Amino acid sequence: MAQRRRIPRPRDFLPLLKFKKPVLRPSRRRLQKALTIEDLRTVAKRRTPKAAFDYTDGAADAELSLGRARQAFLDITFHPSILRDVSKVDTSVTVLGERSALPFGIAPTGFTRMMQSEGEIAGCTAAEAAGIPYALSTMGTTAIEDVAAAAPAGRNWFQLYMWKDRDRSMALVERAEKAGFDTLLVTVDVPVAGARLRDVRNGMTIPPTLTARTVLNAIPRPAWWFNFLTTEPLAFASLDKWSGTVAELLDTMFDPTVTFEDLSWIKDQWHGKLVVKGVQSVDDATKLASLGVDAILLSNHGGRQLDRAPVPFHLLPLVKREVGSDVEIHLDTGIMSGQDVVAALAHGADFTMIGRAYLYGLMAGGRRGVDRTIEILRTEIERTMRLLGVTSVDELEPGHVTQLTRLHPR
Repeated sequence: MAQRRRIPRPRDFLPLLKFKKPVLRPSRRRLQKALTIEDLRTVAKRRTPKAAFDYTDGAADAELSLGRARQAFLDITFHPSILRDVSKVDTSVTVLGERSALPFGIAPTGFTRMMQSEGEIAGCTAAEAAGIPYALSTMGTTAIEDVAAAAPAGRNWFQLYMWKDRDRSMALVERAEKAGFDTLLVTVDVPVAGARLRDVRNGMTIPPTLTARTVLNAIPRPAWWFNFLTTEPLAFASLDKWSGTVAELLDTMFDPTVTFEDLSWIKDQWHGKLVVKGVQSVDDATKLASLGVDAILLSNHGGRQLDRAPVPFHLLPLVKREVGSDVEIHLDTGIMSGQDVVAALAHGADFTMIGRAYLYGLMAGGRRGVDRTIEILRTEIERTMRLLGVTSVDELEPGHVTQLTRLHPR
């Protein structure tokens, strides 16, 4: 039977004509359109000079460590349960004795105001608003006291690199304790700087060097340069000015003689919680647990130190089995989505940290961009938990995720 047709009436179109309220501010419009961390990365790359963007985006040597870490999260299968009441989900966790509203915190990052002028202040205030920890780097570009003042109700952690000048290092620790920082992250995987080839090729210096190449690269990015030139000159909160490359700075500062005995000495000086960042073997995790640290952070420094380093996500179940009852296990490197966070928690992590994901948001839109990063990850975590059939982080367990085999020892 032939379908009968009619001439449509004007009122038939009315239900179809629904227009969104226009967003007049371009920055807000860009952030609203960003649905994933990868979307934020795309915006960040468009708005940030190459040297600063590549410092964030790049890794060491051939960047295999970073690629493998991200691939590890892609190479998983989730196993959902059905017919569960998931109308309400609880994303909070207890980390180092206190509650975090989300199962991730903001990792320590250096040179942050170079990425975007709001820098560490955007990070710590966004973390405070979200109810998650924020970690300030030794190589941060905002003073310890200024972070504490900007986020007085936030949970602020301080990340320490041990310098050759031990007194100077411990002076930073004393400042952090006096400012109310409750956790010390000691990074142990930087005896020397990794071969960050993008930085070498870009002539990455601190502060940025104005060459013909950087000026040409900056022409389509006037907002970055306007913010950089009209705010406080870039300086490090914890060291003197430096005019060399990043690698030269790290090699000049960092102490390749640091041992487990030095870590014990630091532990005796610090009265808060102690986390060791950069753990990459079961053996070292066992030694640290016996020293009585509060948490170990499985990390290969975002792939920025030793290329072809162990993948933290692969190490996670092995370390969990050996020391999971004695010490908290945190994880970073390669996390680019809320699904990655959920997979890490199911695989055995007690907590996770985000670095690049946070910086992509910062470069894309300052404080609002960091808020957008947190919002995207929160939404993805909640959705993934609901689709898995769990209502709290505590319900996540190894049966929810399978790690597919791609790289394995011969």
